[in-house]
Amino acid sequence: MPLSLILTHPGGAHKDELLACSLLAAVHRVPIVRREPTPEDLAEASIAVVDVGGEHAPERHNFDHHQFPADHPPVCALSLVLQHLGVYEDARQFCDWLEPAEWFDTRGPNVTAQWLGVNRATMNKLTSPIDITVLRRFAKAKRLEPGEPLWEILSYIGQDLLDYLRDLRTRLDFVAQNAEIWSVEDHEILFLPRTESSPEDVSASIDRYLDTLGKSRSVAALIYPDRRGAGYGLSRHNDDPRYDFTRIEQEADVHFAHARGFVAKTSSSEIGRVKELLGLARV
Repeated sequence: MPLSLILTHPGGAHKDELLACSLLAAVHRVPIVRREPTPEDLAEASIAVVDVGGEHAPERHNFDHHQFPADHPPVCALSLVLQHLGVYEDARQFCDWLEPAEWFDTRGPNVTAQWLGVNRATMNKLTSPIDITVLRRFAKAKRLEPGEPLWEILSYIGQDLLDYLRDLRTRLDFVAQNAEIWSVEDHEILFLPRTESSPEDVSASIDRYLDTLGKSRSVAALIYPDRRGAGYGLSRHNDDPRYDFTRIEQEADVHFAHARGFVAKTSSSEIGRVKELLGLARV
């Protein structure tokens, strides 16, 4: 059902409701109002009530978590909106910041710091001026309309998050369908062949794909199509010391090898030659 309004609480603003409102703004492109909801607001399905109202009723676009018991798993308004949009599981798996955000909003900074294994002062050092300004400006606003600078920034944030999750899922599915895992002595190599149609920047999803397979530690090197040429890129995975690509920088068909040895590019598209280069780079 299309929305006519996004409603969240007044007063201090937090990342939880800001991000939840950003997602809804990106999808529905309607105003955001910051005030206490009325019973009529909660009953009206075209009004999304976020992080306030004491009710989680996604069929009426009500996304509050404060009524959950104290021992409930950390779930915030952002979690509920992500669930409603059908991207929560991917967000939990591929957005490393989400689970800490859920803990921070539901358990507070001290308990979250303990859960992360850091001290409270470290948490403060991770705060950005971007966080401070966007949250402060959002807290001061009573109503934000599409076209206004802050509304547009929030919409960009929501859209970029949705695009990331949807594009990543497309790229992961592509890697799963096309990648090969080669066994080499005491480790493995992932090879992603060049195809006629592949998602943009698909190689950026390889690490995440290996995480899903539980092979982050066993795969030592990657071979994938070079985005800037017809050949292949070769790189260490997780900076594995068993490969040093400076060892192949003098090869005629290697046009780039990073001085730190973690990546190289070859113009060769012959798999046999690419395997040979990989063998030459083996320490």
